[in-house]
Amino acid sequence: MNSIALLGQPNSGKSTVFNALTGARQHVGNWPGKTVEKKEGSFTYKGAKYTITDLPGSYGLTGNSDEEKITVDYIKAGHADLVCILVDASQLERSMYMLAEFAGMNVPSVLVLNMMDVAEDKGISVNAGELSRRLGIPVLPFTAADGKGYDRLRDLFETELSSPHLLTSAPNLAEAKSLKEQGEAKYTWITQMLEGVTTTGSLDYKMSRFDRLATAPVLGKFISIGVILLGFIVAMAICMPFMMLGSMFPVLMNEPIANALTAIHIHPWLVSIFSLLIPNTLYFSTAMAAFVLGVNLVFGYLEEKGFIARTAYQFDGVLSKVGLQGKAVAPILMGFGCTIGGTSGTRVMDNWGQKMLAMAIVWAVPCGSIWAVMPVISGMFFPWWGTLLVCVGILAYVFVLMWFVSLVFGKKLSPVETRTGMIMELPPYHKVHWGHIVKEAFYKAGDIFVRAFRTVIVISVIFWVLQYSASGSLEDSLLYKIGTFIEPVTKIFGLGWQSFMTFLSSAFAKEAVLGVLNAIFVGQSSLLDATFHAKTSGVEGMALAQIMSQTIAPAEALALIFACTFNIPCVMALSTTYRESHSLKWTARVAAFYVGSALLLACIVYHIASLFM
Repeated sequence: MNSIALLGQPNSGKSTVFNALTGARQHVGNWPGKTVEKKEGSFTYKGAKYTITDLPGSYGLTGNSDEEKITVDYIKAGHADLVCILVDASQLERSMYMLAEFAGMNVPSVLVLNMMDVAEDKGISVNAGELSRRLGIPVLPFTAADGKGYDRLRDLFETELSSPHLLTSAPNLAEAKSLKEQGEAKYTWITQMLEGVTTTGSLDYKMSRFDRLATAPVLGKFISIGVILLGFIVAMAICMPFMMLGSMFPVLMNEPIANALTAIHIHPWLVSIFSLLIPNTLYFSTAMAAFVLGVNLVFGYLEEKGFIARTAYQFDGVLSKVGLQGKAVAPILMGFGCTIGGTSGTRVMDNWGQKMLAMAIVWAVPCGSIWAVMPVISGMFFPWWGTLLVCVGILAYVFVLMWFVSLVFGKKLSPVETRTGMIMELPPYHKVHWGHIVKEAFYKAGDIFVRAFRTVIVISVIFWVLQYSASGSLEDSLLYKIGTFIEPVTKIFGLGWQSFMTFLSSAFAKEAVLGVLNAIFVGQSSLLDATFHAKTSGVEGMALAQIMSQTIAPAEALALIFACTFNIPCVMALSTTYRESHSLKWTARVAAFYVGSALLLACIVYHIASLFM
């Protein structure tokens, strides 16, 4: 079968090795019935095909977490012909604990000493030959991120699959009567295996001035926030040229396609699909891919450099209150700029459950588009100080919603019994492998472009069917008919049919809200044009403000603002979440929660505001 399993602790480099070996020939989903990520792929070498499974990252094999249970069951069931164990050569004693727990499984294996470049920078040398003799299995010094030496790794797999080796040494657990004694026995075995095998340079590590500031209790938090926000700005600068290129699709394709299809008497419905919907979907997909590219370049650098570990240290105590690791502060802060960027930034999380919970919480953060649109709507009904209060209320509710999200999803995605205090060794800053970072970033961007186009086109078609009218009149659209039919129900939430249609449109793109309101109240463009041309369509501000203030009450306007703000961020964020989570079920759950909680919030806001307005 040539089946290989990758085993190692989080951040041991498994994902890097897996991606380098399998490339596009991989499938990512969840293990059946578990909120744990499952990665499988294949590669061909010298005419032979190999299948490879990236087992869930964990710190041991004797715990009760789903990750550890899945890993142990997979190995014991004999699904892998060979287990490749990756350890961090720069922290060998700690990393070998995984090998100590694996030693009693009697399964063919090889040991890969990853991050040898980092070890050498720290003055650490490892006698791989002697370590191999003591363990009884091959030991390969390796640096996964530099992209070199993979043929040696493939040769090792080929050799071991034909003539496998088993560990000839294992910890003596016969006399251990408690978990503590078992742990001590494993560390004793590790010490014996490494004695005389590793040579360490100076043990004195002097923190730089910047590192002392970055790890300070209070100032360090501000430095972390500043670096993350600066990183987001750089990521936006990287993605802007690609977004500008993508924005040319609607401009260049819309009119020529519409004219060509109309000239041959194609039905207007099909004309709008090919001239309006598809070019805009290309634009949306390009924008998503550009965000992912920028975020992965910048935060891939920060992670490999070692700064993300400092951020995790600073915010772990705060974010543990909602079941997250300290690393989650990066995507949460990025969410204030763009939910897509924040969602993509969750790649730094250690396991799938933490990643999914982080994405659900990132959705609670109002993105830049919200701050550009909602104050404008508020200013149509309230004085400047009232708009200021609305903005403060939105910010205050963000923290309430984050806490609520953690209550609803945290018990399943990050069970309380699996949450522990963070024990970590801050890695020294070291040079990064730009080739690896750029390759990974472009791979992820290309992958999300393809997947996003498929997802967004489906959602766009559904949205198009609801909003399309052959006459261009709003009253002829299916969305209008549905909206007016269910208005008695939506009124309970404080939303008339106009407000409710705007609420539905806000799930497509927050930028579309003003254009949709303009189409509904002023009637100068179709609802379809207003939504898809959100960035270019004009909005008659004075006319819109006058008509809206005469049509809907301030309490309803306030309910609309909060409902749109905390609705699904946008269809692109929805697609990105599905792409990152590989779970339609969990993406749908989170989406349903946000739609429901936004309507409930609108109901509360409306009925309270009605008492004072």
